Order: sequence, then C-alpha cells, then structure tokens
Amino acid sequence: MAIATASLAVFAASQIGTPGPANMALLATGARYGFRAALPFMLGVALGKQFIIWPIGFGLMEVAERLPGLFFALKWASAAYICWLAWKVANLRLRPGTAAGPAPGFRAGLIVHPLNPKAWAMIVAGFTNFVTPGSPVLIATATVATVLLACQLIFHPVWTYAGDRIAHAVAGTRAELYLMWTLAALTVLSVLFVLFGGGTRI
Repeated sequence: MAIATASLAVFAASQIGTPGPANMALLATGARYGFRAALPFMLGVALGKQFIIWPIGFGLMEVAERLPGLFFALKWASAAYICWLAWKVANLRLRPGTAAGPAPGFRAGLIVHPLNPKAWAMIVAGFTNFVTPGSPVLIATATVATVLLACQLIFHPVWTYAGDRIAHAVAGTRAELYLMWTLAALTVLSVLFVLFGGGTRI
C-alpha cells in the first residue's frame, strides 16, 4: 500500500496525545469553563486541523518553496499568536462554570490549529514520512485527514476533561498560580522547539 496507515496512526497518537499549544488551550478552557461548556470549542479545534491537511495534501508545500519569505512571516506571526494565548492562560484563574462571559465556541476553536506552527510541522511530517511519492493525492490526503481526526477525537476530550478535573482540585489554592504559569511556559517552549529545534509534536 502507498500509505503506511498503521505507522501513521502510531505517529499521530504519540504527537496528538502529548502537550502542545492546542492541548494547552483545551486544558485551560476545560479548567476555566468546565468540560461540557468547552465541548464546542474542542470540536472546533479538532476540525480546524482539516484546514491545514487538505491544502498541504494538494500542493501547498510547492507554494512554500516558491514563496519562502511569506511562509517565514506566517510562521513567526503564528508563533506570536500562540505566545499571546499562553499569556492568557498564565493569567486565568480556575473557577469552573463561573467565568464571566461565555466559553470560547466552535468558531474560536477552528483557528487554533491553522495558527499553530506545531500543527503545520506535524502534518508535513505525516505526509513526508508515511505517504509514498506518487500516491494518489485524494486518497493520501483523505487517509491522513481521517487518521489525525480520529486521534483528535480520542485525545482532545481527555485533555479538556483533565482541565476540568484539575480545576476542581486546585482552584483557589496556592498551587493554582503555579499550575497556570507552568502550562503557559510549556506552551511557549513547545512553539520554540518547533521554531528552533525542528520538533513536530502537537
């Protein structure tokens, strides 16, 4: 077969299940608003990755080769956005279900991965490492899209629910401040690792 589907699934699970900007956003949203209120945001995050997968599968990387300056600028703009999100996380205080204003919704979730440099790095790695050159574009892209979405639908709820549970455990304690700043720091470090170290984990 032209696509190493089993190996791709293992790779996707190892990347999607581990800390990164998207998972930190899900953890923080679950902590701040509770699991149920965070579900639309979580679904948006999962589906938003499709906005990267399909263009890459159909040749976006060729555009990147012709216009490297554009993609360099987008990479740093995306990193700046993720760092801004990390700052917001650092200053959150955990009061599940009592936050002022509604939880971020489906549309807010859709933009998380398109602005996440780690997501781009992971998807490019998925295509280059597990799809044989010359494979039918539609089949290859659909396979990558399906495998990644399946892993997200497994792991994203776990991260969101973990945030909800952690909030109930530490809200109002001294540990709360340290927890939120640690999560923010991990988010920034994960982006810096991609920018300077070539990492792919999301």
